[in-house]
Amino acid sequence: MTRLAFCDDDPNIHDQLTALLEKYRTQRKADLECTAFRSPLDLLAAIESGARYDILLLDVLMPAEDGITAAKEIRQYDKTVHIIFLTSSTEFAVESYVVGAYFYLLKPIWEDSFFPLMDSVMAACRRAEPRSLVLRCKSGISRIELEKLLYCEVLSRTLVFHLTDGRILESTGSMDELARQLAEYPCFLRPHRSFLVNMEYIRSITAKTLVLTDGAQIPIPHGRAADIKNQYLEYAFSRKQVML
Repeated sequence: MTRLAFCDDDPNIHDQLTALLEKYRTQRKADLECTAFRSPLDLLAAIESGARYDILLLDVLMPAEDGITAAKEIRQYDKTVHIIFLTSSTEFAVESYVVGAYFYLLKPIWEDSFFPLMDSVMAACRRAEPRSLVLRCKSGISRIELEKLLYCEVLSRTLVFHLTDGRILESTGSMDELARQLAEYPCFLRPHRSFLVNMEYIRSITAKTLVLTDGAQIPIPHGRAADIKNQYLEYAFSRKQVML
């Protein structure tokens, strides 16, 4: 779910945004949760208490505290939230980007400009979501971020996940099924039927083993070393990594 908050002290704009967001959510079938604030101080209090949002729509000119100042304070708690400023003037446009604004939208707000903007920022939120894998472990349900997965090995019918922070998680499953689920992520390589490796953590490749950054050695089946090196080089070049 994408969480959005908007803050505007003008009752007319407040009502207009409420209606536009509800129409957008219905037309786009968007999984969007919206929270309204009339004061930037109330919004700040909510964030200071732990509320987190993916998108913020902030009026620039508000009593008590303007939107630019509020955004600077919000950035102390949240570096990634997408901030869109709403204003009837371009006066603060340059200053708005100092706090990493996603967009600066001029009032009046029209559906034909607001909806494409929402499409864009919603897509940005989806791209920013941590890629993760949900595991059913003995201790319960665990979610791991794929960028923190060093490698996985299968022992009997147990998948053993080795993470960058040293944790090891176990889950019942099939390596074939896991490889299928992660096929869309180019960083994963299956050098051996019992192993799946995150190529971001490969330190070196020999004729017989892949050596990972944590020192783990993954066996390479006879005759597969050249193919594995080619796959790794293709991935490394696609990531614009320098190969020496």
